[in-house]
Amino acid sequence: MNFRAAPSAPRPLTRGEAAHTLVASFLGWTLDAFDFFILVFVLPTIAKEFHRSVADIALTITATLAMRPVGAVLFGWMADRYGRRVPLMVDIVFYSIVEVASGLAPNFTVFLILRALYGIGMGGEWGVGASLAMEAVGPRSRGFFSGLLQEGYAVGYLLAAGAFFFVFPYFGWRAMFFVGGLPALLTLYIRGKVPESEAWERVRPGRGEIIAAIRRDFKPFLYLIALMTVMNFVSHGTQDLYPTFLQKARGLDPRTVATIAVVYNVGAILGGLFFGYWSDRIGRRHTMAAAVIMAGLAIPLWIIPQSLVWLAAGAFVMQFMVQGAWGVVPAHLAEMSAPEARGLFSGVAYQLGVLFASYAAFGEALIAEKFGYQVALGGVAAIVMITAAIVILLGRERMGADLHGRSASGSL
Repeated sequence: MNFRAAPSAPRPLTRGEAAHTLVASFLGWTLDAFDFFILVFVLPTIAKEFHRSVADIALTITATLAMRPVGAVLFGWMADRYGRRVPLMVDIVFYSIVEVASGLAPNFTVFLILRALYGIGMGGEWGVGASLAMEAVGPRSRGFFSGLLQEGYAVGYLLAAGAFFFVFPYFGWRAMFFVGGLPALLTLYIRGKVPESEAWERVRPGRGEIIAAIRRDFKPFLYLIALMTVMNFVSHGTQDLYPTFLQKARGLDPRTVATIAVVYNVGAILGGLFFGYWSDRIGRRHTMAAAVIMAGLAIPLWIIPQSLVWLAAGAFVMQFMVQGAWGVVPAHLAEMSAPEARGLFSGVAYQLGVLFASYAAFGEALIAEKFGYQVALGGVAAIVMITAAIVILLGRERMGADLHGRSASGSL
């Protein structure tokens, strides 16, 4: 494959530039997740104000998840064609504006449309940010930094829990969405501190090269979509309705729910770092499979207890395992993606997986209305953990692949 030559040889990143790149990518995903998870804490409140069922408001989560592939295609193509930095900044500003507008929605229909638009922005951020970050770190520590990057998702959930604890009781659900406009300020940091990806500078593919890469690696791409589908069931099946389970099935007040959310998101962060680290030693697939199997074994502790202590412990263990498996994903997808279309491949595979799993919260809510939240969450979790372990182990991996085509001296 011949590529168009770059105007000049790209300069290797310094360690400082690599660090800024990782920080910006981490914050982009953290704030994106924060904006998303605000909604899961206030589903019952919004349902009451708009005179709808919880299942109806959960449908807006489905709308967000379903639109994420559109953002992945749009911003992923821009990132592979024109570079990572500018598409990332445009995406962050876009989803921040939509988030604030969600807090101004006068009715359910407008709110649903805005959450769908937000899905475009959320879908665009991950592929671009993950490509930028993984291209800035060295192969020997890629798994650890992959875990750190991915757990921006858990940190975002943690921040949303904090907003639910401190903002919601005094200012209501709309104010939480107004706070969600703050990520736009991150673009100033990216503009001032983050250089363009050296790996992209070396390839600079044209439209023909990107399309050729998609055709050449189409079968591995289909597998990545299947992998991301089961992984999104693992994640959203254990997260999106869990605060509602705590409120409806256990009768907990908002602050107690927020406190438990803090506990299990600390577990998620630690799990992502732990399993990300081990994936550099025992491989990506074996690490992910071990994590989801142990998550399946933790289901009884996660949903059966009545006491706060055991509920918190079960939630901690579950998200330690779930986000432990997810901590490997950025490195695994970057290594498995074609260099000419890394932003597109990783982002679209991830977000198509989101699309195919987008009805998890809505489906769980419908099951819960008939059989209760404990049966709904436990049954779905058991099925998806078994399925995920099988799909993971059937795949391949390229642990330690050189994403630069050379040794990156400035990598972390």
